[in-house]
Amino acid sequence: MRASKWRRSRREPGRGGIVYRLMALGVRLALAALVLTLVFVLPWRWLPPPTSAFMLREQWLGDSAVEYRWVPMDEISPNLAIAAVAAEDQKFPDHHGFDLVGMAEALERNQSETGSLRGGSTITQQVAKNLYLWPAQSAVRKGAEAWLTVWIDLVWPKRRILEVYLNVAEFGPGIYGADAASRRAFGKPPSDLTLPQAARLVAVLPSPRRMSIVNPSDYVEGRTREIVDAVEGLGGIRYLQGILN
Repeated sequence: MRASKWRRSRREPGRGGIVYRLMALGVRLALAALVLTLVFVLPWRWLPPPTSAFMLREQWLGDSAVEYRWVPMDEISPNLAIAAVAAEDQKFPDHHGFDLVGMAEALERNQSETGSLRGGSTITQQVAKNLYLWPAQSAVRKGAEAWLTVWIDLVWPKRRILEVYLNVAEFGPGIYGADAASRRAFGKPPSDLTLPQAARLVAVLPSPRRMSIVNPSDYVEGRTREIVDAVEGLGGIRYLQGILN
């Protein structure tokens, strides 16, 4: 009788055994997710990304030919770096991937305004989205973006995050990165951009398929002036001295 009970308990694990197995499975899945994330994130700390999720999507859909050429930060004018930070993420030098105050302010602003919505995403979050994900808003995409943002901020230095951002950001239909945008709009390499030119490039980033750098609307012209003023308010290129140097 006792042997029969012992054999039955071996065949039918108790509640504690099931919980243990579920916990072990959760740990294995978490480790697998971590390893997979590092495989995707770590190489681009040193290597130039050959493409991005947004570029692959455009090539797959055949919307337009993709113009993209990687250039290192040393070949990008500091004017473009500070213009991007002034326009998109003024707390970039100090935060750890997320600007919770900025996100709350953006949510409050969008609830009280009509028309196009503006997000509170940091430059790091935009790198995660542009490099790995897709444009449509969803809880799944936002969750993946948050996860990738954490690891990009942990693994990459600030200079690298900004360097990748300026190279993979979309500046117009099929135009990706500072080099393609600068040559298409101004016929010059990004190293020669003046502050007003850099500010105009950045001015179209919220909606690069509707706004034009070459034929700027009144909104783009006004936004360009706002960005120049914001750069001056931050103290100019000195604001990024600890990152760019």
